[in-house]
Amino acid sequence: MPLLEPKTWQSRTLSGPEHAVTEPATGDTLGTVALATAEDVAAAAATARGAQTEWSRLPHFVRAGVLRKAGDLFTTHADELREWLVRESGSIPGKADFELHVAAQECYEAAALASRPAGQVLPSEAARLSYTRRVPAGVVGVIAPFNAPLILSIRSVAPALALGNAVVLKPDPRTAVCGGLSLAAIFAEAGLPEGLLQVLPGGPDAGQALVADPRIPVISFTGSTAAGRAVGEAAGRHLKRAHLELGGNSALIVLEDADLDAVISTAAWGSFFHQGQICMTTGRHLVHESLYDDYVERLAARADSLAVGDPHREQVHLGPIIDDGQLAKVRGLVEASTADGARLAAGGTHDRRFYRPTVLADVGDRTPAYAEEVFGPVAPVRSFRTPDEAATLAAAGPYGLSLGIVTRDAARGLDLAERIPTGIVHINDQTVNDEAVAPFGGIAASGTGARFGGEANLEAFTETRWTTVRGDVATYPF
Repeated sequence: MPLLEPKTWQSRTLSGPEHAVTEPATGDTLGTVALATAEDVAAAAATARGAQTEWSRLPHFVRAGVLRKAGDLFTTHADELREWLVRESGSIPGKADFELHVAAQECYEAAALASRPAGQVLPSEAARLSYTRRVPAGVVGVIAPFNAPLILSIRSVAPALALGNAVVLKPDPRTAVCGGLSLAAIFAEAGLPEGLLQVLPGGPDAGQALVADPRIPVISFTGSTAAGRAVGEAAGRHLKRAHLELGGNSALIVLEDADLDAVISTAAWGSFFHQGQICMTTGRHLVHESLYDDYVERLAARADSLAVGDPHREQVHLGPIIDDGQLAKVRGLVEASTADGARLAAGGTHDRRFYRPTVLADVGDRTPAYAEEVFGPVAPVRSFRTPDEAATLAAAGPYGLSLGIVTRDAARGLDLAERIPTGIVHINDQTVNDEAVAPFGGIAASGTGARFGGEANLEAFTETRWTTVRGDVATYPF
């Protein structure tokens, strides 16, 4: 029996308008879902809060067992989920398989969190036992985007549940099934008690209600920097924690000793993977002047060689841009860049939502596709003369998410990385990497630091409680 059938997509009846689940490659409707209103968010938060207390009091191995089972089910239902990721999010099958792998690993790593030591014994001036203990935050609100919908939902949902919380998940309506309702189906089959995971596809109004609801003390948001600022401001007014993983314009630095025969593959992957619709995408190629011309020529040739098309019906390297609005943004930034003097070395054209991988040469500080996050398959290339100049260029701009440095001298690469503020660094690799065991997050306009992966999840989804115990009742001077 399929995991996902239209009649069973949504266990909760939502009161918002119907929304068509569409295939970006064709525009075809795959089904419909109801969207959540503010009233739906309030009802879901109340239900989740009511279910959370009993869940948090279960033995750790019970919660861990549910998470391990959920991890197994991502493999069991891989064929069905892969098709949803390909058709609903425009992923090529390889990218969909990567999401499924990471989703399973996130569940397995979260299962291990359930039995992690929960505190420490403290010294005390009084005759008493004094200790700290990690306790669940309560209900965690998760707001997830369209671009890697399964990963960017599960990396908050799984650890939050494992640590004894309930979750209200608001996926992007464009990926309501593969980024939200599929998780609800997986966890239901894994034995998660009813009420603990509420999935509410919805727009900005639902997100605002999620942030404002007093029963939800923690918000985990992944999305654009502009939206993240609004979420952070609202969370601050309501005195709640907001973990923000936002945009980026990540640099790949290619030093003069780099092997160009090897680097072009990693450079192309960094900019063109999933049509460039990844927060860690390589948005700026900084190449030593001695390699610059050859690099541009080779990268352009690689871009021209890549197949773009419908990933469900063809074997392609790149699929569609998610929707017409995002396509217009990509096209506009490229056209504005060439009008500003950038040279179009490859791409710059599209057929419907299938945008060709694009290489822009001779870019400068004010070139729009270099200065801004494009979120499309665009590789702006710029030369530098010295490592000092490369460090200055890479550190410029508001973002601080990921950084790649390519060199035959790894120690030299590490030394250069120390001078460039980012949340993530990869030596001899491009900027797009993710593992369930690794902390993930950016600084500055890219977010509020590492809040996903490993030990970071303990801090993100629990509170630290101080407890003391005396054998006898304390006495005081009055």
